Amino acid sequence: MSEDRKVTIVEVGPRDGLQNETRVISTEDKLGLIALLADAGFSRIESAAFVSPRWVPQMADHHVVMRRAERRPGLVLSALVPNEKGAAAAIEAGAQELAVFTSASETFTLKNINCTIKESIERFKPVLALAARHGIPVRGYVSCAMDCPFEGPINPWSARSVADRLVALGCTEIAVADTIGCATPDGVGKMLAEILKSIPVSILACHFHDTSGLALANVDVALGYGIGIFDSAAGGLGGCPYAPGASGNLASGVLARHLTMLGYQHGIDMARLDEAETFALQVKSVSPKASKPRALGR
Repeated sequence: MSEDRKVTIVEVGPRDGLQNETRVISTEDKLGLIALLADAGFSRIESAAFVSPRWVPQMADHHVVMRRAERRPGLVLSALVPNEKGAAAAIEAGAQELAVFTSASETFTLKNINCTIKESIERFKPVLALAARHGIPVRGYVSCAMDCPFEGPINPWSARSVADRLVALGCTEIAVADTIGCATPDGVGKMLAEILKSIPVSILACHFHDTSGLALANVDVALGYGIGIFDSAAGGLGGCPYAPGASGNLASGVLARHLTMLGYQHGIDMARLDEAETFALQVKSVSPKASKPRALGR
């Protein structure tokens, strides 16, 4: 199969999928989910967020999860980090890739991480320097790349501007996110057309939520632009706390089956993924309650 028919699915369930859960998920269950997803064939799994437990109580065990998660050939375990301190802790715990996050919306950035877009970029400079010294790649997330719960539709130029700054810092991949799940195929197309004026398609990824039921239609538009990297979460876990009623991330099984139907190769064992998704939903439904987390939405 030609390279242009291969797609990488980045599994974000253990981190982005679980972080907003109001029920405490045990460390053992998080490790169990990561193992099942690795068994299913995912080559990249976002496993933890090295943020303050005051912000995201669900990620309080990030050090243990990252240290104990099994390393396998061909598998990259990544961690979301907000600053240099988080990056240092993630690297010490064995993270093989880091991810930083900002937004194309000034208002969302202020609400989400208490700083401006410019200030967020400044925070990332020591993160990228530290990662470079350790030979670790860094992914840059652009939240609200198409729509914001506060500002409404986002000008595609704004998403491109932020993406350009992240690449200039040294990010090896840029993930543009439909954080509140309101993106339309037309909006996705306009955003990608603008960003691809300066960002190589080979380093661009898409992160869709399915609030409006358009996630797969948006995937199809992205595929048409040559995008070959997509995020998804086991069982469709996750969501954005700033969008009441919003559904979670695009489900990994739904995405994988859709790609198969279209003739794309993704390397995922569907039977094992079904097991992982069943486990993820069971874990979500039986865990005891925790306190409500802060956003860090994508």
